[in-house]
Amino acid sequence: MADITDIKTILYTEKTLSLQEQGVVVIQTSPRMTKNSLKEVLREYFGITPLKINSLRIDGKVKRFRGRVGVRDDFKKFYVKLPEGVSLANMEA
Repeated sequence: MADITDIKTILYTEKTLSLQEQGVVVIQTSPRMTKNSLKEVLREYFGITPLKINSLRIDGKVKRFRGRVGVRDDFKKFYVKLPEGVSLANMEA
C-alpha cells in the first residue's frame, strides 16, 4: 500500500499555476501510487477530501551522457481537484 513517502513533489510550472487558480493541484508520485491510495493519504495527513482525481503515467526517458546510456525514473502525475476554499497553502502546513 502506498503512503506519504510515495509523494515526490507538488509541481509548479506555468501550466500548473494556472490550474491552481481553478482549484486543481498537480502532484508527482511514484508509479505504484493509485487514485484510492492518494485519496487516503490526502485525507489522513492533510484532512482534505478531493472532489476528483485524474492520473497520468509517464515512462522514464532513455538518455545518453558521455557515451553511457541511462534511464530516467518512471512516475505518475495526479491532477487533484480540491474543494472550494481549500488551498495549496493548507496542504503544505
